[in-house]
Amino acid sequence: MVHVLLVEDAPPDVLMVREGMRGSPIPADVVVAYDGEEALKVLEASHFDLVILDLNVPKFDGYVILDQYRVKGGPPVVVFTGSIDPHDRERALALGAHDYVLKPRSYEEFIRTVQGILERWTRKTDIAAEAG
Repeated sequence: MVHVLLVEDAPPDVLMVREGMRGSPIPADVVVAYDGEEALKVLEASHFDLVILDLNVPKFDGYVILDQYRVKGGPPVVVFTGSIDPHDRERALALGAHDYVLKPRSYEEFIRTVQGILERWTRKTDIAAEAG
């Protein structure tokens, strides 16, 4: 079972991420943090195989989370956002995000994208675990 932390404050997006995870051949357990403060507390207290992070969450935005989290190391962080601003992408990657993925507008694409994130990044985690 893959343990995923989803940092997302929009309930419809949380539901669609959960739906995408349920439809994936990779079994996943999803914990949701609805703001940056909660995300940092959960990251401190628990182990995750993957973090999916929206940049625009309350209390501490995704950049603060990336900056704090980078110091501690840990599993891959995939920024999953609606921002098409190239500066957001550059800044997130410079702060340690492993990938920057735009949220699709259609339901079907959203589900496929979530499944792709899960499959791509859990394979990389599995490979690293086997090598170590």
